[in-house]
Amino acid sequence: MVEAAVARAPGARPPGGARRRVRRGRSALAGVVALGIVLLGWTVVTAAGLVDPLYLPSPKAVWDAFVRANTTHRIADGVDRWVVGEQNYYLWEHLLASIQRIAVGVGAAIVIGPLVGFVMGMVAPVRWVTEPILNFLRALPPLGYIGLLIVWFGIGDTSKIWLLFLAAFPPIAIATLDGVLGVKQDYLNAARSLGAKRAQVVALVVLPATLPNVISGIRIATAFAWTTVVAAELNNGIPGIGGLAYIAGTQLNTPLTIACIIVIGVAALLLDAVISFIGTKAVPWKGKA
Repeated sequence: MVEAAVARAPGARPPGGARRRVRRGRSALAGVVALGIVLLGWTVVTAAGLVDPLYLPSPKAVWDAFVRANTTHRIADGVDRWVVGEQNYYLWEHLLASIQRIAVGVGAAIVIGPLVGFVMGMVAPVRWVTEPILNFLRALPPLGYIGLLIVWFGIGDTSKIWLLFLAAFPPIAIATLDGVLGVKQDYLNAARSLGAKRAQVVALVVLPATLPNVISGIRIATAFAWTTVVAAELNNGIPGIGGLAYIAGTQLNTPLTIACIIVIGVAALLLDAVISFIGTKAVPWKGKA
């Protein structure tokens, strides 16, 4: 009752949860306004004919391409036949194929990366040997070794999954390493002074303190894997949203290319929001120390 009265008092600040909801509401409103301004400017520019439609089609043309890619439609090419979506797959099937590749590649990195990073952090000789290799892999752009992966594993899904794994593994491992090395010595000393053994210190102090870094590394790695999906699907990438975007670009089908780019971006935002939500629930103590 007292808290409610204080919350209703003139000039009183709302509770923490209410403030967070207000901030989220304002952020969402700002995003909607920004999107509306972009769409309005885009519509005005294309309607006025200031840019050739080949380079910048109208929002309606992009929407039509999106709808066409998700439906079965008739084409009049002298044969009068029905076609499923684009490249014989619906757009959502292309997206699902890419998500499946990313799930396998990034999923393997999520399993192996924290283990490698944790061992590196706990065993100095291992860190001295492996850290330069990880930094080297992290510095390489995906197109730098996609050709080699194709030679090794062919143009099927195996080379694509390896590429996505190599894109996601270094950020996760290095984030885990930073988390282990960043554990405050005071925490370790306090645990030891209370009689905790080495295994208990690792399980009850080091792991919880490192987990927020692991979550952050997974977010970064997943985002990087999404930026790599087009490179991964340059060869034999159908079905795949990146492969469809590449083929549409080579065919000068700009509306479909932009539709694919928007789908890739929206999917990345949703996936990042899911990972962020899971991370918030998994490490509620983050920022509380």
